Amino acid sequence: MYIKNLYLKGFRNYKETKIEFSENYNVIYGENAQGKTNIVEAIFLCASGRSHRTSKDSELLNVNSDSYYIKLDSIKEKEDLSIEIIHEKERKKIIKLNEIPLKKMGNLMGNILAVIFSPEDLAVINEGPSQRRRFIDITLSQIKPSYFYDLQQYNRILLQRNSLLKEIQNNKSLIDTLDIWNIKIAETAARIIKVRYDFINRLENIAKDNHKVLSSNTEDMKIHYASSVSTADFIDIDKIKNSFINELNRIRNSEIKRGTTLKGPHRDDYDIYINDLNVKSFASQGQKRTVILSIKLAELQIIKEETGEYPILLLDDVMSELDYRRRDILFDSIKNIQTFITCTEKDIFYKKELSNILFVNVKNGNTKIE
Repeated sequence: MYIKNLYLKGFRNYKETKIEFSENYNVIYGENAQGKTNIVEAIFLCASGRSHRTSKDSELLNVNSDSYYIKLDSIKEKEDLSIEIIHEKERKKIIKLNEIPLKKMGNLMGNILAVIFSPEDLAVINEGPSQRRRFIDITLSQIKPSYFYDLQQYNRILLQRNSLLKEIQNNKSLIDTLDIWNIKIAETAARIIKVRYDFINRLENIAKDNHKVLSSNTEDMKIHYASSVSTADFIDIDKIKNSFINELNRIRNSEIKRGTTLKGPHRDDYDIYINDLNVKSFASQGQKRTVILSIKLAELQIIKEETGEYPILLLDDVMSELDYRRRDILFDSIKNIQTFITCTEKDIFYKKELSNILFVNVKNGNTKIE
């Protein structure tokens, strides 16, 4: 698959622009705060339904516009595929696939496959568990539509169960109904935990090999899934479910007292280690970037294995953070993958093997093909 063109109107820095892309490398360059990142942001929005920078659609509006419109045209399995996103102030966002409005966000997932590597990805290491969960949730939602639906269902059940826990504080007669909700939430949670556990193991196996190459065999990388559900068996869904129900029964009084669900996928995390030391606490900034690059390259491979095609790769303002050797390894790994790269200087693309590069100069929200 590849993206043919992108049209933006009223989006971030852009009043209106249309860009025709190369099937290979697209280098989007210019000074800071000109709108380079907005282009990859719009592509990722069409792939996942969300921005990698903000959760608020209002922040995506151009300062002089009350609405934005994005249209992305692509080729997938030799067929034309278009995605349109329309947002107006105070109105719900509309997403169209081949001109047909989508009723559910889940129907968008998997149409445009994309992996993004940006400075914000360091949050996977530096910030809290929610950022790490977000990374695997976005990836799994692209390759497993059933996972996205389970995640939505789990969040709905979680809200209802939390509401019940608060009601029980004032009405103890409702406590017996908690058993029904424990079963409901455990059934969905078990499927989510199983898929996450399998994904983390698979990610680790590929990323650790990538990391050995990137670190010249000096570092051993590990990823450990830390579930809030106590079980020695993440293989059997029924065992995960029963362990979760037992856990909820054990902490029932604490949950009622606090009025919230204290265990489950919404509390899960995973830890990343280099040479048995936690990356968050002990790694340098350079080591952290290498870890994220190793993981992103593994993500590319997993999506390819699951779907039969490589995703679009979005490299947002990360080239200057990689030395020549790591850049070479990166470029050797992404041959035949349509790639979008934002940077301030185009002369960093010295590698002779790179061909079919399209340069897009961005200045004051205007684009120019070179």
